[in-house]
Amino acid sequence: MNATGIDALRDQVRGKISTAGDADYDAARAVHNGMIDKKPAAVVKVSQVADVIACVNFARDNALDLAIRGGGHSAPGFGTWDNALVIDFANTTGVRVDPAKGTARSDAGATWADFNHATHAFGLATTGGIVGTTGVAGLTLGGGIGYLDRKYGLSCDNLLSADVVTAEGKFLTASEHENDDLFWALRGGGGNFGVVTSLEFQLHPVDMVHAGIVVYPLEHAETVSKFYRDYLANAPEEFGAFLAFALGPPVPFLPVEWHGKPVCVVVGMWTGEQSAGPARWQPFLDVAPVAGSMVAPMPYPALNQAFDAMLPKGLRGYWKADFMKELDDGAIDVHISHATSIPTIPTAVHLYPIDGAVQRVGTTDTAFANRNVKFAPVIATFWEDPADDAANVAWTREYAEALRPFSAPGGYINFMDGDDLPRVAENYGPNYQRLGEVKAKYDPQNLFHVNQNIVPA
Repeated sequence: MNATGIDALRDQVRGKISTAGDADYDAARAVHNGMIDKKPAAVVKVSQVADVIACVNFARDNALDLAIRGGGHSAPGFGTWDNALVIDFANTTGVRVDPAKGTARSDAGATWADFNHATHAFGLATTGGIVGTTGVAGLTLGGGIGYLDRKYGLSCDNLLSADVVTAEGKFLTASEHENDDLFWALRGGGGNFGVVTSLEFQLHPVDMVHAGIVVYPLEHAETVSKFYRDYLANAPEEFGAFLAFALGPPVPFLPVEWHGKPVCVVVGMWTGEQSAGPARWQPFLDVAPVAGSMVAPMPYPALNQAFDAMLPKGLRGYWKADFMKELDDGAIDVHISHATSIPTIPTAVHLYPIDGAVQRVGTTDTAFANRNVKFAPVIATFWEDPADDAANVAWTREYAEALRPFSAPGGYINFMDGDDLPRVAENYGPNYQRLGEVKAKYDPQNLFHVNQNIVPA
């Protein structure tokens, strides 16, 4: 795309356009994953829906690849692309709460930190990940796992409506009552069907929670993992917690001798009556010797942002994931054996529970089909030095391969990396054919293909 073409686009949008040669171009093209070094034709920081419509029309009419960026957390870096037009929502981060209805409408550029800040003022929240810098839109469109999903379902289960610009440049609202086929596909189908410009959510009464971060020496990981599995199977849905394998982080409640050492961790919160919080966490303090712990009441947004400082923009990253129907003893053994070689402190090996309310939604009720598995594990490896790329990618792949015999088909789309594109159909299982049909209706030419792509039927 030459300068003349971009100048034509400048006349159609009010948002800032950055191209090669501009002082801010390198910053504009950067996404969260420091491994991604794409050079788009232009990055447009849209200011309103009219800009989005103009960008979609421009990309389609000029045969440009089109990348959509909300929070920019996509592991494969789908928020940027070589020689593409990038729609960047960084300047549209508003969240409007309707406390009377118990709903909130979020702009597409809002992060979960933005969203939780807005809703917490009213003592409300919805399911939304575990890292505050993650984008609301991207997480939700891929499903949306978080601390609250056992009680309230996935983020996409709490989506009430979405505003969408289609490949034709049309503006639609998708909900149970209008464009319901599109609404079905958006709830787990990712960014395949259009550019989502805002999302409306159902909120729930979540204010102060009784949070817990309990760190154990790795030698007790087998005992802790089995206890966690058995405890969670019978725990009230108000208890949401994940199991993790990590290197001890440099946090105040963990003695310095455990910093950088392999550990097993349980992280989560109790959202029931505050007075019951200590009793809910006490079994985790008693099951095995504890290296360090933080168990206390805190505002929900504080827990949701507790790991943000460990994952700054620019870290290099590579991810792998599969679903698990159960936390098998063999899988626990694999995790423990690989935990001894976790390469860096930011690396996150997490096993997220997706039972309870998640499983009360039918397999075909939304595009997110994986309603019969109990855990969504992820190996998210992060590091700083490019010289470590090959070793860390190989470590992550080998770890994932060792877990494969204990895994269910498919994996969580939001945890898929760039080399997982061949798994897209497997990830959607029985819903893939219908997704292809919806794709063919709303995007028959596959304009929106810079993603975990669903091919038009």
